[in-house]
Amino acid sequence: MKEGKITMAIAVCIACFALVFVMSMQFKIVNQTDITAIENMRETELRTELANWKAKYQETETKYEEIEAKIEEYQKTKQSNEETGKIVEEELEQINMTLGKTDVEGEGIEITLRETENEEISKISANDLLVIVNSLKLAGAEAISINDERIINMSDIVTINDTFIKVNGQRILAPYVIKTIGNQTYLESALLGNGGYLDELEKIGHNVSIQKINKIKINPYKDEIKIKYME
Repeated sequence: MKEGKITMAIAVCIACFALVFVMSMQFKIVNQTDITAIENMRETELRTELANWKAKYQETETKYEEIEAKIEEYQKTKQSNEETGKIVEEELEQINMTLGKTDVEGEGIEITLRETENEEISKISANDLLVIVNSLKLAGAEAISINDERIINMSDIVTINDTFIKVNGQRILAPYVIKTIGNQTYLESALLGNGGYLDELEKIGHNVSIQKINKIKINPYKDEIKIKYME
């Protein structure tokens, strides 16, 4: 009976020892496994997170570069358009000035022609005005008007029934005031002296005067410029 108890006690001790040993081994393995798993999991997560952030950064950087390129392109386009628009505007203004479609100012002379009351002397004709206009053009006139009717290449200056004159289709009456912009000396010398046409008109008996003006204004051509035959 006593031996049986001793044997049982020994068996229980052995069983307890075995159980404790197994449990300690399991705890050891579990602990090692958990730590390794956690460390591996953290490292994997960190790598994944780092890769995600790197991808996001690269994507953001790419978008930033695209936006920056678009802004730069827009600025260049805007600047180019502004420069082009400015050039076109200047050219258009120059063309309108050349065509007589804008009012202009500058130094020049003003010629006033008053007809004589002597009925035996022929009145000032459209031809007289044409000769004066052509003389002014040859002298470098940049703009001319007769009684505020702007003279352009397509202007008509005609006498109607030997009674009145039309310029640009508008009837004008004496006195005839011719304004012109250009070098005052050249313009004046083209009409006076050495057979100048104003001298001829004065000899006939018409009253002629010339005034130099530092800032003379000439109005624009009023009618529409129509091209019928040029293409």
